[in-house]
Amino acid sequence: MSTNITWHPSLTRKERNTYRKQRGLTIWFTGLSASGKSTIATALEQHLLHLGLAAYRLDGDNVRFGLNKDLGFDEKSRNENIRRIAEVAKLFADSSTIAITSFISPYKADRETARSLHAAPGADPSDEPLPFIEVYVDIPLEVAEARDPKGLYKKAREGKIPEFTGISAPYEAPENPEILIKSHETSVEDAVRTITEYLQKKGYLGLAQ
Repeated sequence: MSTNITWHPSLTRKERNTYRKQRGLTIWFTGLSASGKSTIATALEQHLLHLGLAAYRLDGDNVRFGLNKDLGFDEKSRNENIRRIAEVAKLFADSSTIAITSFISPYKADRETARSLHAAPGADPSDEPLPFIEVYVDIPLEVAEARDPKGLYKKAREGKIPEFTGISAPYEAPENPEILIKSHETSVEDAVRTITEYLQKKGYLGLAQ
């Protein structure tokens, strides 16, 4: 923790939501490599933008070209990778934007840390917690391996990629995600519809005009 710093308050979340005519939140996709997370997240982002909502997708590979290019794939680096993204997603959500993250995020503790960050009080005592919606894109390992669009599972089986999730490193599946998508049984369109209907039911899209 840095020292000699002071928090400078800004608008309350309610004020910012009112001005921007929507509520900020984070939709956190988790699942094995090749589960379809990024494909669904991209389609969801496009759909929300078409509805006139502010949305932005943070992709697991993309952020490693910049923000997290100094991190590897050992457990400690994975922890820090998710911590940073959780903080960035929270900033987007606090700005009344729908943050969409697509990360394997294999460890339950890291995902719980991300959730707890969103539940923390805002700059103003009147601020409500930021909604955090965990979307588990569930797929059998054998189906993910059969897809293997990047050839990563093959390399992992050959020992060329150490600590690869699902092969030589664990994936701790969510026990109670807000949304469960079995991507090997569900089309991208139906997955986006399921998520959008959940957001509408919860009233998270109600401020949009």
